[in-house]
Amino acid sequence: MPQATKSQKEVTNSTNKKDTTTTQIIPQKKEPEVKKDGPGFKKAQLSFAKERLPEGDKKVAGKMKRILASFNHRHIQTNRLHQKAAEWFPVIEPILAFYGIPNDFKYVPLVESGLNAGVSAKGAAGFWQFMPGTARSYGLKVNSDIDERKNLRKSTIAACKYIKELHDIFGNWALVAAAYNVGDNHMKKQINRQNQKNYFKMKLNRETAGYVYKLISMKAIVENPVQYGFRAPRALLAYNAENERSERELN
Repeated sequence: MPQATKSQKEVTNSTNKKDTTTTQIIPQKKEPEVKKDGPGFKKAQLSFAKERLPEGDKKVAGKMKRILASFNHRHIQTNRLHQKAAEWFPVIEPILAFYGIPNDFKYVPLVESGLNAGVSAKGAAGFWQFMPGTARSYGLKVNSDIDERKNLRKSTIAACKYIKELHDIFGNWALVAAAYNVGDNHMKKQINRQNQKNYFKMKLNRETAGYVYKLISMKAIVENPVQYGFRAPRALLAYNAENERSERELN
């Protein structure tokens, strides 16, 4: 959370054409294979803000599969995340676009406050889980009478300002997401100490080390709810369908 000092079936389904003497195997045309790193999760989807997971890294692939598995319906046991996505995304997406922030950052509130609503033990609160001091520094009112961290539109604007500053520092969206979670000063220290600027190769605390993987997993269950055992509300299914149509038109 941000701090003031600163995230086939292979068709060898061979058709057996039998006559009275022999069995002739007529191979059918194979459909092109789609590489996957998890159930229903295409290789091309394993990215955050268009930054791909490292190819051929078994450690990264294994971690991605474990965290993705922990996000399935059997573990989360709720469809409320999809209801929140359908409600929040139409507000969040245009603000992200206005500030030039990748669309995948819309999953931050779902990870930050969607799974565990309320105020954290450290005092972070609201959709984007801002600390009081950080919230005030980005223009939000936080006092005994009002807490604009709980205003979706205003807190998203504040988050975009903060995220843009983080990108000016780190120049990489995965590192930006990690810094959003742990704080920019801590992230800078780890980069200097490890002489490493690839998030997926860094040694970080458990929460931050899994943060981008959680965002990717959240993206998976929102975009492919049925494949992960969820019954998405009609509003989300319509929203996803509209997004797919828009992407096809752009391409």
